Parts: sequence; C-alpha cells; structure tokens
Amino acid sequence: MTRLLLAWRAGDETALARLTPLVHQELRRIARGCMRGERARDSFQATALVHEAYLRLVDTQHVNWQNRAHFLAMAARLMRRILVDLARARQYQKRGGGAIRVSFSDALSVPDKAEDLVALDEALSALARFDERRSRVVELRFFGGLSVEETAAVLRISPETVMRDWKLARTWLRRELRR
Repeated sequence: MTRLLLAWRAGDETALARLTPLVHQELRRIARGCMRGERARDSFQATALVHEAYLRLVDTQHVNWQNRAHFLAMAARLMRRILVDLARARQYQKRGGGAIRVSFSDALSVPDKAEDLVALDEALSALARFDERRSRVVELRFFGGLSVEETAAVLRISPETVMRDWKLARTWLRRELRR
C-alpha cells in the first residue's frame, strides 16, 4: 500500500486503480470499528461511511502520503469528523431543527448515541489542547480501530507507551464525560 500511495503521489494513475481495492478494504475495517456499537438496523451506515471517507481521501491529492500508517491516521481522523458531523446533524434534527414532519417510525431511526459521540468529540478536543498525543491515541484506536501496534507505528512510539496513553486518556475521558 505504501508503494502504491507513493506512486500515486508521483502521478502514476495506474497506481490509483491498484490502490483502490486496498484502500476500500482498509476503510471497511476502520468503519466496522467505528460502527461497532450501532444498532443492527443502522448497519448500512458503515458502507456510507466508507464511501464518504473514500471520496474525501481520493479528493485530497495534495496530501503528501508518507506510508500506510499515515493513510490510516488520516482515514481515522476523517471518519471521526464524518461521524461527529452526522451526530450533530441528528441532534439538530432531534431538537426540531428544520421543523420537518417525520413519521413516528422515521423518528425512531435516530441513533441514541449521537449525543454521546458529540460529547466524546468535545472531550477529545479538550484533551488535545493539553495532550495531543493521548488524544491521537484515542482517535486512532477508537475511531480508526487500529491495534496497539498500528497506533504505535503511526505515532512512532512504543506499544507500551500507546497502552499507557490509552489507559490514562480513557480514565480522563470517563471523568470528563461524567460532568
């Protein structure tokens, strides 16, 4: 994947054709992690998330892709933004934004986790203001579904440091989310 990303960056259009199935496979893996807690009837959103992230990633040709780890980090961040934007839109709709009438069954399809996701995003942003690395560890592990080893490779730190940061960040986030 790294070779294909670099070839595509250098202008090789055939590299994009060979890269697409690999990118799609990685995005599906990340999306499954992001959507793990969603209700079964909302599972179609994982596919929509993959497609939206793919379109945004392919459209960013100005990105200087360094390797697979860099790509995965960008994909995780993009999926976080997409999910948080969707959650905020659902909250807006839940509170009467737009005042569009919907049937009772349509209203039931609004995920209950929208508020939780927005609160988590706000807490992660607060964490990033004083500890960027721990915030990135949570983003990569939670939103990106990356393993400890993959997260360590992306951030260029040891797996032990990832585990320490993951544990401390989760504790801090739990405390912050209870407020």
